[in-house]
Amino acid sequence: MSLSKLIDKLIHTVINMKIGIVGLGLIGGSLAIAFKKAGLEIIGVSRKATTCATALERQMVDQASTDFSILNGADVVFVCTPIDYVIPTAKALIPHLKPTAILTDVASVKGTMVQAIAPLWQNFVGGHPMAGTAEQGIDAALENLFIGAPYVLTPIETTPQIAIDTLQSLIEILESHFYICAPDIHDQSVAWISHLPVYVSASLISACLKEANPDILNMAKSLASSGFRDTSRVGGGNPELGLMMAQYNKKALRRSLHAYQQELNQVIELIEADNWEAIKTLLQETQNQRGTFL
Repeated sequence: MSLSKLIDKLIHTVINMKIGIVGLGLIGGSLAIAFKKAGLEIIGVSRKATTCATALERQMVDQASTDFSILNGADVVFVCTPIDYVIPTAKALIPHLKPTAILTDVASVKGTMVQAIAPLWQNFVGGHPMAGTAEQGIDAALENLFIGAPYVLTPIETTPQIAIDTLQSLIEILESHFYICAPDIHDQSVAWISHLPVYVSASLISACLKEANPDILNMAKSLASSGFRDTSRVGGGNPELGLMMAQYNKKALRRSLHAYQQELNQVIELIEADNWEAIKTLLQETQNQRGTFL
């Protein structure tokens, strides 16, 4: 059977599945809306009864509760809590899952999650949709959030193929771009393109604020426009999320920060030596290569 036919078969299969979503914020709420629109039965869980009521009122879910026992009939469960709640949430809900249930998460760090949860539940597959906005909570949920966005799964050797295939078919329903890799490959990759930029951006803002001359600082603030706005955006984001990136992806982030530090030191040396030809070559190379990341 061809891959396309296999995916079609799996999509027809998952349409009859019950999908559990724990955490009905931006990501969980957006998953609920997208899957509900596709005709799947959605069971939502939130720690807040008011969030459950909102999800039911807006018809984002078919059932909702603050109690994990509501998930006892779910075929696939997405844990969509903040990073630091993923592991304790998984441990708390596992006793309520049926033996064949597939469990996945959406955290931006995978190694820690896989190491902690996979030994407890064979059908666990780490996942990470690379989508989001600056807004949080159920009111920020969007139907089309995942369309065209990367969605990565990070199975390990013991992960059942049926769990991977089922989740891939659900990702196809979201119209996301599907990728698969090992947890450590994922974590170092996102350290480069997601976690490092947060700290580069935050350091830029912090360095500017340390300007001792108030006239210069005030003028800099007045003149700041598109260049500063673009490079400082992620550094002005959710502090909690940035902190958890460093805590849960420490090794990979440190590796990226040290490499970036070396690049900055090299640029300083080139400028101090008036080596403008080397600077020009560097900027030409980065101009040519930037597009390969976007």
